[in-house]
Formats: sequence, C-alpha cells, structure tokens
Amino acid sequence: MMALFIVLWLTNASKPIREAVAGYFKDPLGTSTKVGSSMAGVGDNFIVNKENMDLLKQQLEKAIREVPNFDKLKDHIEMTITNEGLRIELMESAKGTFYDIGSPNLNTDGRDIVVVLAQELGKLPNRLAIEGHTDAKSYSKGRNYSNWELSADRANAARRLMQMNGVGENQVTQVRGFADQRLRKAAAPMDPSNRRISVIVQYMVKPGEEAAGGADAAPVAPGTNMSDSKPAAPPH
Repeated sequence: MMALFIVLWLTNASKPIREAVAGYFKDPLGTSTKVGSSMAGVGDNFIVNKENMDLLKQQLEKAIREVPNFDKLKDHIEMTITNEGLRIELMESAKGTFYDIGSPNLNTDGRDIVVVLAQELGKLPNRLAIEGHTDAKSYSKGRNYSNWELSADRANAARRLMQMNGVGENQVTQVRGFADQRLRKAAAPMDPSNRRISVIVQYMVKPGEEAAGGADAAPVAPGTNMSDSKPAAPPH
C-alpha cells in the first residue's frame, strides 16, 4: 500500500522533486539535499538552474530582511529573474544609499547588504558577474577619472568584499563597468536609480557551453522590489 502511495505521489510531483528522489536512492548522502524549501545546509549540492532560481530569490529576500536598516534600504533593492540568471540590483538615492557619493567605497549599509549576499551566494557553485553603473551626470573630480572608472571601481569593491565573506576565489568570472551606457531609466538619464551595482547569479551551464555573458546587460525591466510598493524616484 505504501509503495502504491509513493508511486501515485511521484506521478504528480514536479520534475525537480522526481529527480531529487531518484538521486536520493542513487546517493542517499548527496543529491537528496535538493529537496526542501530552504537552501540552508545544502552546500555545493544545491545547483541553481532555471527550474529552481525562484527558490534562491526567496532565500535571498528572507536573508536581506535581517539586515540592519532594511526598512530604509528595501526600496533600493530589486531582484529579477532574467535569461542570464538572477539579477540583484542595489540602487542609489540622491543622497547615496550603498556607496559614499562620488566614491567607489561602500558605506556601512552597502557593506551589510553585500556581506549577506556573499554569505548566501558562497554556498552555491554558480558563477557570478558583478556590474557597476552610473547616471549620465559627468564625474567632476578630475579629468583622469570618469564614470567609467567609478562604475568599474564600485563593482570591484563589491567583488573584494564578497570574496572576503564567503564567495569563492574563482566564483566571480566577470566584473563589468558600464558607466551610463546601460541606464535603468533611459527617459530619465539623471535619475539616481541609474547609479547602481548589479550582482548576477548565472545559471549553471554544461561543459563546453558559455553563460549569457552580458546578454542581459541591456536596460533592465523592473523586477520584484524588496518593498511592498514601488518607491518614488528621489530628486537628484
């Protein structure tokens, strides 16, 4: 009777669950950890792909809510599942949110968020790409430093902190600095939300294949904001 029940349950189960159950009987100590509603404790056995990326998104949203000052930051954090993977956007305000204004240095709130992301994403085997973006306002502190340098330096600052807090040495495969060439709001090039960094958790690919490699670096449609409602654009 129990065997019949299990067969009927598996017939109606989703593909990831069927694969995980099959994996359990092949390796009871390994792939069985794919089953569950949390990433906690799964280690390198948890591989994020197109079928379970939403699970990672939910786990990150839960972890970020524990960050100090979350209520102040939630309107500036957005997660979107794209063709490349999960895109996590940390968007600036007119007064600065995650970085000191005009500086590549993360402030306290920025460090808190990036460290939490690093601790969660470091559990995965998935590759990461980190992007820096600016608005269209010219950088004013000297001719030898522009929005190109600022966007790349901010992305690199995030990479360094992430690798100090759980992300593997070889997990970050791309650091991209786009200056103002990939605006979130093309119709409002000076909008502060154009100033942002993006962390992309890329889908796992088969050997010999390459990830999207920036296919989603084009203007990004809004995704799920950490706030219950969309924030109003702050004045520049």
